[in-house]
Amino acid sequence: MRILIADDDRVSLRVLQGILQDWGYEAVLARDGADAWSCLSGPDRPPLAVLDWMMPGMDGPELCRKVRALKSDSPIYLILLTARADPGDIVAGLDSGADDYVVKPFDSAELRARLSVGERVLKLQGDLADRVRELEDALVNVKRLQGLLPICAYCKKVRDDKNYWQQVEQYLSERLDTRFSHSVCPNCYERHVRPEIEKLRSRRRGAEKGPTV
Repeated sequence: MRILIADDDRVSLRVLQGILQDWGYEAVLARDGADAWSCLSGPDRPPLAVLDWMMPGMDGPELCRKVRALKSDSPIYLILLTARADPGDIVAGLDSGADDYVVKPFDSAELRARLSVGERVLKLQGDLADRVRELEDALVNVKRLQGLLPICAYCKKVRDDKNYWQQVEQYLSERLDTRFSHSVCPNCYERHVRPEIEKLRSRRRGAEKGPTV
């Protein structure tokens, strides 16, 4: 997973980059708030970000507020990293839109655990979004099949929304994830197929007997 690290302290930035790479993450670096905003507001933004609170130009809480104001279908998990340990600061950071809060100097095991929580949350959000899309597609198909369905009383073709007549299987195949395999029901077999077979057998017997003198 790609993780954005935003910190104006170059030493802290490199140290955190090395730690994340050792854990198997791909670190994307931002050296101030403006640089981080450019990355988080772009189309290829990382799904997880670790933001320092104090940065020139745009601090961590302001950056969180701007990210939450974006209209995007891709979720992002934001972690604030700061030396401020006062409960009021923690509340202010979370109220700004951060998902989590880590106090510096951070414990590496704690940071790794919080990153894992972020990954699980993002996966759950992604799974939920996929499920919602599946339900919306299913609802569209249901709505398209509701109401009266004009069907010819003779040939059994169905009239679609554009006033074209189609075979029933073609009409349903275009609206549902369904394919048809054709067969013959017992009633139709007795009514249509069997008489044709008897006719063929009768003709064959007549041909075998030859012309009568």
